[in-house]
Amino acid sequence: MKTLSIALVAATLPLTACAAQTARAAPGKAPGMVSAADPRASAAGVEILKAGGSATDAAIATMLALNVVEPQSSGIGGGSFWVSHAAKTGKVTTIDARETAPAAADTRWFYAPDGTPMDHMQAVPGGRSVGVPGALRGMALAHRQSGRLPWARLFEPAIRLARDGFQATPRFRNSVASYGRHLTPEAQATFNIPASGIVRNPAQAALLGRIAAQGPDSFYVGPQAQKLVAAVNGAARNPSKMTTGDLASYDAKPRDPLCVPYRSYRICGMGPPSSGGVTVMMILKQLERFDMGKLGKDSPVAWHLFAESSRLAYADRNLYVGDPDYVRVPVAGLLDPAYLASRSALISPAATMARVAAGTPPGAPARTPAPVSEVAGTTDLAVADRDGNVVEVTTTVEGPFGSGLVVDGTVLNNELTDFDTVPVDAGYLVANRVEGGKRPRSSMAPTIVYDAAGKVRLAVGAAGGSTIIAQIAKALVGVLDWNLSAQESIALGLVYAPGPGATLEAGSSAAALQAGLTALGERVQVAPMGLKANAIEWRRGRWVGAADPRSEGVAIGEDGSISDISRMAPVVNRPSE
Repeated sequence: MKTLSIALVAATLPLTACAAQTARAAPGKAPGMVSAADPRASAAGVEILKAGGSATDAAIATMLALNVVEPQSSGIGGGSFWVSHAAKTGKVTTIDARETAPAAADTRWFYAPDGTPMDHMQAVPGGRSVGVPGALRGMALAHRQSGRLPWARLFEPAIRLARDGFQATPRFRNSVASYGRHLTPEAQATFNIPASGIVRNPAQAALLGRIAAQGPDSFYVGPQAQKLVAAVNGAARNPSKMTTGDLASYDAKPRDPLCVPYRSYRICGMGPPSSGGVTVMMILKQLERFDMGKLGKDSPVAWHLFAESSRLAYADRNLYVGDPDYVRVPVAGLLDPAYLASRSALISPAATMARVAAGTPPGAPARTPAPVSEVAGTTDLAVADRDGNVVEVTTTVEGPFGSGLVVDGTVLNNELTDFDTVPVDAGYLVANRVEGGKRPRSSMAPTIVYDAAGKVRLAVGAAGGSTIIAQIAKALVGVLDWNLSAQESIALGLVYAPGPGATLEAGSSAAALQAGLTALGERVQVAPMGLKANAIEWRRGRWVGAADPRSEGVAIGEDGSISDISRMAPVVNRPSE
């Protein structure tokens, strides 16, 4: 509940203020802002901003704190995607810190001994689903590029939280109750909630202390790497074939950002192996010929158009997107204006398409569609510093508590289940098939939006498996077409249509659209969804934060302000987030 989040902020801020060297915003410069899915994590980022840290420094500290207080969603045992804006140059950079499959992985990695493919829930528990973690390498690369404070300083808030303990929130309790059986006995003991409600993780505090003192290499080589490999290869369920060489050879990769115009704005995001950026952009570009602003947020026609555009974009996403180091992804063709115009022409305001199939963009290789397999999980954060640098990061261990394995108090991901299990479909190799060293396709979509003057207007990201794409597209339509605040846009109910039919978010504004969408030929159901988003935006000369009312997160300013609390209507927490 938001009331609990606000109380946690009030309890946390004095602690961080005492620990930080207070640095006021320079005259004429707006105070920085941090938005994250937990108030303790937001406060950790603010502590670093006050100590003179950059947006990158604050993002790293926020991620590390989330590792402690929201271990079911993210951590250094997982991966991340970064999108950053440099205020001095206006340059957009992106970092791919997605996990990789061990070199020994092959196309039958998730097949049972009897030769049949495992279903998703068979494949998740144990060692086989664990990819080589990339989050820490991503932090290190980002810190080399634009960090200001010493590496070790960024770990201090997280180490305090792990060592001294943190109050278990309703979301954390729900996650343990719902997914505790998925954890190994060691992991269950790590996240056991005592009667006091104060959870301590001394093993994790010690691990973070070692990485802070010895640097990121200490996680990827030597005793720590050996311990991780032993855990996944010796797992009671689905043992892996990972080697210490797999960890030692891992690198986060700078990738070229994707940017497209949308009306008077420029939208920039992450390219493959994330499918999030390109799919969000396709949805918006296919909608651009419609007057979404005039239709408005309460119009069934507007949401019907949104659903139809989503179907077309998801179909292409499922067919073509994979790791660009292993398969040819026709990104330029998917974003080609003529191709998008041809796809948009399939959308009618008055009727629903009888059939949706992937198109043939310029440069398309021969491929065959594969099912969407991501589950709701993940977390997101957005940071701006007083100099105008902006960082948007989405980070994950995949499903709730990842693989169920824990090493030194830290959850290991189940990211490899984002691959498509069956490598061949209708005689063609699937783009997102398992291969050694390959990065699985992701829906994560950290996004930065620029106004007509080239200034950052909005940074937004989300969690929730393949719903991430629809959440970001919805938020962008809300801000850019419907003139809503980022907070209002995030809070809007979601219409999620990755294929035939559509799901309307239960208990939200979307549920009221059921009759109107049905009249347009949509086949709809109303159901709960695990959604969670965070954002910062530039409004009236200052940074304003936004946090999802479905989550416990808040946005905190460097000046101590807590953004848009009055608009944070409570929504029932869902343990799958």
